[in-house]
Amino acid sequence: MTATDIAETEERPAAPDAGPRPAELLRPYGGGFAAIVVLQVIGAVAGLAPLLAVAELGRTLLATGPIDRGHAWAAVAAGAAGLFVRLLCTSGSSFFGHLLDARVQLSFRRRLAARLGRAPIGWLSHRRTGELTKVVGADVSAVHPFIAHTPGELVSAFVVPLVSLAYLFAIDWRLTLITLVPVLLAVALVPLMMTPARLREQKRFDEAMGGISDAAIEYVQGIAVVKAFGGGERAHRRFVAAADGFADIFSRMVRGLAPLGAAMQVALSPPFVLLAVLTGGTALITNGSLAPTDLLPFLLLGLGLTAPVAALGHGFDDIQAARRAVGRIRDVLAVRALPEPAHPVVPQGHRVELRDVRFGYEPGHEVLRGIDLVLEPGTVTAIVGPSGSGKSTLVRLLPRFFDPTHGSVVLGGADLREIGTRDLYRTVSFVFQDVRLLRASVADNIALAAPHADRDAITKAARLAHIHERILELPRGYDTVLGREAGLSGGEAQRLSIARALLTGTPVLVLDEATAFADPLTEQAVRQALTAAKGDRTILVIAHRLETIADADTVVMLADGAIAERGAPADLLARNGRFAAFWRSIATRGDELR
Repeated sequence: MTATDIAETEERPAAPDAGPRPAELLRPYGGGFAAIVVLQVIGAVAGLAPLLAVAELGRTLLATGPIDRGHAWAAVAAGAAGLFVRLLCTSGSSFFGHLLDARVQLSFRRRLAARLGRAPIGWLSHRRTGELTKVVGADVSAVHPFIAHTPGELVSAFVVPLVSLAYLFAIDWRLTLITLVPVLLAVALVPLMMTPARLREQKRFDEAMGGISDAAIEYVQGIAVVKAFGGGERAHRRFVAAADGFADIFSRMVRGLAPLGAAMQVALSPPFVLLAVLTGGTALITNGSLAPTDLLPFLLLGLGLTAPVAALGHGFDDIQAARRAVGRIRDVLAVRALPEPAHPVVPQGHRVELRDVRFGYEPGHEVLRGIDLVLEPGTVTAIVGPSGSGKSTLVRLLPRFFDPTHGSVVLGGADLREIGTRDLYRTVSFVFQDVRLLRASVADNIALAAPHADRDAITKAARLAHIHERILELPRGYDTVLGREAGLSGGEAQRLSIARALLTGTPVLVLDEATAFADPLTEQAVRQALTAAKGDRTILVIAHRLETIADADTVVMLADGAIAERGAPADLLARNGRFAAFWRSIATRGDELR
């Protein structure tokens, strides 16, 4: 089985341990960042040369007296050389930035794939499809602007103003201060855009983005099933609710930022800057403290000051977005795999024991409390109980999706923590309600855990699961690629998953109401097939239907994470205790409790 065969449970796991900080994930690429920044600094300074050349040329040509031809031609040459150097440096910086970006994204995706491949299946079962898709896709892509573009924007935002201001101060410090007024007004607005309230809004925005992505994926992937069971309108309402929630959060964020953004744009607009420079310059020229030709550099470089500062806001936005994205990547990379034994033990037989098992997803809150249970080979044990009683958690301990926080789960005389993963999944297979099939052929989907199985074995398993005839109706039979050439309903997908489990021939089988989407006749046929194939198998099943419970050798009634009753179905009914009341409640609700 794969992690995609796991259904969501009613409980939530604890958050992963803290992993490396975002900066630590990017630290191995510090040399590349440094090279990009150096090239950008040189390019930014060189890019000012044409403007400075024009300013100097204007002052030289407009000055009274003879023209200094040497100075004029030197200014022209310096401007041309600066333009050429800027072209080389910015091209090199862009090339190395995109190359570094590709390396970082490749590294992140490889590390995420490796980590997800080793992550506990229990942790994966609690992650939404859209959530992980966003981390591997959108969040990794979010580092692109930060690596490929932000260094240049930030360097320009700092270097260009500093060099320009040094030059302008050398001409006239008073007009330089006046030229800085629009920039200072814009910079003063930046902290207002990064208040804790704004950061909380951005976090809610990111969460809403993940929510709508998840809702869209689940709606599209599950629409066939929900419509088949009359749930199309409900599924549509959930999708619309996610979209409306995102729109509300986005609208609130825009309403809060729009006035600040508009004020910043006005402060940095060319008309406002020209107004400030011309007002100050006119005052200084009319009182005789500034030569008219000295106003030209301020008109040229004053406008040049605003564009880098405007880019500064976008650069900080990119940094914040990348920081949040890398933080989410870091959270996934921080997930610890369940420890593998140094000296694996091979189970002897398939008798299962749960010894004083306790488990909690969060400290101080136990979902299972002191479970003692024995599952004998050749028997079917049904786990029943109200929602939230711990049924899903209990059955997920047997395939070691989680380790108990206290006690032990023993298989064939060996603690699961002492059994290697390969040997464990050769012994235990599992089938759950929410089956997600691979985009592969029907035969490959059935043989997922037994890739070397021949077609006869695959066909036999499909017949036992009562899915063979439906497969033959597909365009290319067992060679039909699911998700591309054809699709299966929820009940058909469950039967295919059961065929997969039967093909593996594992002596221990865990079922979470694996025929919940099947029609009554198919459900009965599959149940009979499982009974016929039982043999010496140890079968543990979460049961919601009366027929499944009645067919079990032993029923275990859970309540509040503890065993309330256990025994044969008939014996428990005769006691007229909690199980009998639970049985009657299922019958009253139409022979089924979901």
